[in-house]
Amino acid sequence: MKYCLLLLFGLFAAIAHAQTTFSISFPDAQSKVALDGRVLLILAKTNKSEPRFQVSDGVETAQLFGIDVNALKPSQPAIIDASVFGYPKRSLNDLAPGDYYVQAVLHKYETFKRKDGHTVKLAMDRGEGQNWRIAPGNLFSKPQKISIKAKVKQGITVIMDQAIPPIPEPKDTKYVKHIKIQSKLLTEFWGRPMFLGAHVLIPAGFDEHPEARYPLCIFHGHFPSDFSGFSETPPPANMDTTDYSKRFHIYGYKKIVAQEAYDFYKKWTSKDFPRMLIIEIQHANPYYDDSYAVNSENLGPYGDAIMHELLPEIEKRFRGIGQGWARFTYGGSTGGWEALAAQVFYPDEFNGCFAACPDPIAFDAYTVFNLYKDKNAYYSEGPFRRTPRPGQRNYLGQMQWTVEETNHRELVVGTHNRSGDQFDIWEAVFSPVGADGYPKRVWNKLTGEIDPTVAAYWREHYDLMHILKRDWKTLGPKVTGKIHIYCGDMDNYFLNNAVYLMEDFLKSVKNPPASSEVTYGDRAEHCWNGDPTQPNHISRLRYNTMYVDKIMKRIEESAPKGADLKSWRY
Repeated sequence: MKYCLLLLFGLFAAIAHAQTTFSISFPDAQSKVALDGRVLLILAKTNKSEPRFQVSDGVETAQLFGIDVNALKPSQPAIIDASVFGYPKRSLNDLAPGDYYVQAVLHKYETFKRKDGHTVKLAMDRGEGQNWRIAPGNLFSKPQKISIKAKVKQGITVIMDQAIPPIPEPKDTKYVKHIKIQSKLLTEFWGRPMFLGAHVLIPAGFDEHPEARYPLCIFHGHFPSDFSGFSETPPPANMDTTDYSKRFHIYGYKKIVAQEAYDFYKKWTSKDFPRMLIIEIQHANPYYDDSYAVNSENLGPYGDAIMHELLPEIEKRFRGIGQGWARFTYGGSTGGWEALAAQVFYPDEFNGCFAACPDPIAFDAYTVFNLYKDKNAYYSEGPFRRTPRPGQRNYLGQMQWTVEETNHRELVVGTHNRSGDQFDIWEAVFSPVGADGYPKRVWNKLTGEIDPTVAAYWREHYDLMHILKRDWKTLGPKVTGKIHIYCGDMDNYFLNNAVYLMEDFLKSVKNPPASSEVTYGDRAEHCWNGDPTQPNHISRLRYNTMYVDKIMKRIEESAPKGADLKSWRY
């Protein structure tokens, strides 16, 4: 009887809250043809910004629901009701009655017929860096205020009658040039034209010294809209400094960033600064804002395309030396992982990597859990309880959100790894292709249960520490003296955990010894990159100058006999 009463109570509660439905459509003025994609409905409690810009992992996030649509016709409604999975509340049933600001977005997908025989629907990047909020061509509605009433049947109509405009291409300047090539390898894989690009910072005196050939540094990182951290003009003296950085707890950070960019320009053009090329690669793709610069079953041969198509073209066009002793790579976070991965997977092509706060470089410490031994990514489980795993902490160690919360947000933004966010891209890069053509899940996205067979695939193909251990006999002689890793011991995403394991390995390995460098920033957060003399909010802006002395020393020690060490030192 008690069980029956509980069921009835639950049924009555559902009836009281399940009466609201949203009917979302677009007019033929926006598209006369049917569209594929993901319809996202956002409900916010404030109008401080559009609801789409209030979705985050933070505790103050807006509410989000999403459904896939295939061949949605103009004026045809997509229905979001209490059965649709949401974040952070799982159902419309869970929303309290009250006023909300509502907005809908259609994140458009296109169909790819890949070389491997699979047909998939994905959101191709359109110059925005895989961000559904601002992706050109996406449809959206103007925010509207609504009121959800308890025990009242409501049907709310939302019309996506707006479209996000294109993003203009960056323009060349005296020192910053832009290059874009169609990749034969990626075009063949994806079954449609695919491009790689780069922002190239050329040295002072480039035109005046046509005989000079230059070393090249790849500054790896997330999608760069243009070359970052370089400005030929100083910030205005009266620049507003009332902006507050929650991350670094200081006012006026925008001016600090602008000043650092100008200071870099002055160093770059100074008489004694080494002349070299620095490039930031554009390799946004249908899954993320970059490819992780490796070959992948799901993303295609991005590693080879970058190394064998893009770099040779850049070095040809901008007079790069084009040999491994004169190439270096560095970056932070995603870029830190890419810097180390490029050195590991292409050991002869680079003479040093500087990996700051890298994404997990050992999956035994995949942020806060062991991917090979733990059974669940979201919870530490015992016989009588389970504890949520933290996903992010602040500088005091206080948890901001959990691994489960981040993954559930991604799941609502896009099924089949189509969120364009962090855990989804790790899966897309590291996993084998599933039977449906999309990446195999390394864990159940809803429950967190880990699939050990997929984890084993990750280990053999992308666990950088495991690969170094496994192949040290052949890799060791090629990477000794080249590996430099830096990480704050209070990294917000617990990335220091994997660095500790890598450090232990690099210290212990013999024949040859690694001759590596691993250092930590005391109480430093994410993006600490190796300078203990500066606070994190400054050092993170100096990637392009921090490692120059070490690069020059490495060149002097390792350049082959007869190498050009003079034409670029004017």
